[in-house]
Amino acid sequence: MKYAKYYLVALLVIIIDQAVKLWVHHNMYPGGPGEIPVFGDWFKLHYTLNPGMAFGVELGSDYGKIILTVFRMVAMVAIGYLVYHLVKNKYHQGLVWCVGLILGGAIGNLIDSIFYGVFIPGNAPHGVSTPWLHGQVIDMFFIDIGRVDFPHWIPLIGGSDMHLWPIFNVADAAIFVGVLIIILNQTKFLNPQPQPPVQKETHEINIEQA
Repeated sequence: MKYAKYYLVALLVIIIDQAVKLWVHHNMYPGGPGEIPVFGDWFKLHYTLNPGMAFGVELGSDYGKIILTVFRMVAMVAIGYLVYHLVKNKYHQGLVWCVGLILGGAIGNLIDSIFYGVFIPGNAPHGVSTPWLHGQVIDMFFIDIGRVDFPHWIPLIGGSDMHLWPIFNVADAAIFVGVLIIILNQTKFLNPQPQPPVQKETHEINIEQA
């Protein structure tokens, strides 16, 4: 359990994330007509597909999504190893729990990108070369607090009219919470925990028996 408990929290995030996404897919209509108010008009369930990164930003071209998915695979392996490294080197447990949350969130969205285009009809964008690695991430949590127009000079998102807070899912929330806690506690988290000094064994010599 020295290492396993941190990977188990990642597994828990993955299970919850995938369960919520599949429930939304099978029980909600996409877009505005299928919205379900949760707290007034500012927090709703809204079924939408995200073809790229946060705010729906895409890398462009048929290979952009494949590049993004491969990058997520590499990041997943790196984060998984980071958990092992942090535990082995006795970093603060709070940091390792946060990285476990981030790992679970990364894998949760990676599953969508790899498999949803194949196993969920209509998920892959029209005209892609292959549904593999082209799955669109299912998002559903909508905090509706207004929109913003981004100036044209901003790379990738310039000229777009977007919501102030992106529609997100459980995996996104796990990543956000993990990163936020690390930022707020970086002084305490980002240094190995001090270890008690090693006490050397002393051997007493019995003069009478010598």
